[in-house]
Amino acid sequence: MTRHIEMLDALFKHATEGIVVVDKTGTIVMLNPKARELFGYADTELIGKKIEALIPQRYSKNHVGYRNEYLEEPKARGMGHLMDLFAKRNDGSEFPVEVSLSPFKTSVGEFVVSFIVDITERKKQEKRIIDANLEIQKLNAELEERVELRTKELANALQKIEESQEEVLRALKKEKELNNMKSQFVTIASHEFRTPLATILSSASLISRYTTTEEEEKRHKHVQRIKSAVTNLTEILNDFLSIGKLEEGHVHIVPVEVNLAAFGNTLVEEMQGLCKEGQQIQFQLTGNAEVWLDKQLLRNILFNLLSNGVKYSEPGKIISLNIKADSESVVIEVKDQGIGIPLADQSNVFDRFFRAQNAGTVQGTGLGLNIVSKYVDLMGGTVSFSSEVGIGTTFVVTLPNLVPAKSKSISL
Repeated sequence: MTRHIEMLDALFKHATEGIVVVDKTGTIVMLNPKARELFGYADTELIGKKIEALIPQRYSKNHVGYRNEYLEEPKARGMGHLMDLFAKRNDGSEFPVEVSLSPFKTSVGEFVVSFIVDITERKKQEKRIIDANLEIQKLNAELEERVELRTKELANALQKIEESQEEVLRALKKEKELNNMKSQFVTIASHEFRTPLATILSSASLISRYTTTEEEEKRHKHVQRIKSAVTNLTEILNDFLSIGKLEEGHVHIVPVEVNLAAFGNTLVEEMQGLCKEGQQIQFQLTGNAEVWLDKQLLRNILFNLLSNGVKYSEPGKIISLNIKADSESVVIEVKDQGIGIPLADQSNVFDRFFRAQNAGTVQGTGLGLNIVSKYVDLMGGTVSFSSEVGIGTTFVVTLPNLVPAKSKSISL
């Protein structure tokens, strides 16, 4: 037990998140070195002060009410749903934070531990991504306007062939600049996510070692939160890398013989680890078990569709994967019981960077379904869907049953 206490003390002291513990009155009773560093205080300056000392003055008055309300019925949760949170340093400066709360009891009373992360760099990166996306949209609009103008010029003045050629070259140069900017955007975003991935994985591995103490349930929730963040960041990174490969024409069809039963069961088993509490992925196969498809692209398509079903469905819901195959085609149906897609958004779901208005805080890039549509096109298939808000969404992918000699590639 002493060894465990020493290890927990080391984890508390060396955690990369700020940790602040308050009692039932909102008084700070303990904080780790990272928290003191974040807020710019000496070792014991904050002990005995109210938690409002760390909150900007314009929020602190209302925070007292929120704090008292929370302490009446404390439970583990994040703070600031759908809103930005800010903390105040000792010098009065402010910085954006992400905060999660966990109540606990000891022999001396009830306490709440706050995990605080400085997300200044994340906010800067989000702004860079937004700015880059706006620039991409601007360049797209300019390019479309140029192409439309050029079409009218060709129709009205065929004799100006030489001038027309120059205009076409300028339009092509503009398009190349646009593609270069998109590729640069992908590279920057991918690079920025690698470091937090390594950090989160390391922390999750460390925390998950402590399995025999009375705090196991709370630590398990913390571990799951970190692993969930890793999964989300990994999906984002994979999306960006997939777009980059597609744009560069590096994705090619390589049909192999696929046993759909084994393939589906393996994929479902892998996906089950990403499911929320009580969620299940049900797999059913009818018709041919052996088909010829590009196995990796098929996996990428189904992983995107199933992960969307998991992300946008509540705990306890069922996500269905039904595959029907014959000698000519493979028809795949992925059905969830999630939030559904609003009718006004349905025409745009396969557009790059598009996210439905009811996606809320569910993490995503708006690239997954765009990638699915590109992969399906590459494999010579079709994809469609039906959806109703509050009921769920069903995607249907139809792919040709290929033979080994058939292969092709796509270049965007």
